[in-house]
Amino acid sequence: MKWIVGLGNPGPAYQGTRHNVGFMVVDELAKRWGISVTQNKCKALIGEGNVAGTKVVLIKPMTFMNLSGETVRSFMDYFKADLEDAIIVYDDMDTETGRIRLRYQGSSGGQNGIKSIIQHTGTQSFNRIRMGISRPKPGMSISDYVLSNFPKSEGELLRTMLEESCDAAEFALTNPFERTMAKFNR
Repeated sequence: MKWIVGLGNPGPAYQGTRHNVGFMVVDELAKRWGISVTQNKCKALIGEGNVAGTKVVLIKPMTFMNLSGETVRSFMDYFKADLEDAIIVYDDMDTETGRIRLRYQGSSGGQNGIKSIIQHTGTQSFNRIRMGISRPKPGMSISDYVLSNFPKSEGELLRTMLEESCDAAEFALTNPFERTMAKFNR
């Protein structure tokens, strides 16, 4: 079983924000694969399906970003899931808007959702797709920035980044993550 966790915040107020690109990827994958992400389990909305002969679970934590690790731990315990079969998708201010970076270990880089996952799993080693949102302009608070919507001028960058993230997640279902990194990190 492979499981993909898109980090974000629940509720319509956060729907199109930079902090919710992980949710956007899960929504796109759900459309692409015909999976309904509506089951309320493990402090999350989840959906299960079969893609290319692999059981896949799509997960959107409903705990808010800073407590994402609660969902990951709950899912691992309930489904006896291995963290090595997970891909965590999230926003990253240290990556340029429109670009993605794949990693399989490292610190949280200040991302509170990742910090929570590290805290609840006891490891920094898990597969990640970091989606670039760049840093705010000087003088703008980080929380205001990550909770803001993408401007129209970044619409094409966002669409491309979502598509590449979905392609990387799909490729990783049937390929080792190291090979996925080699293909999608540029």
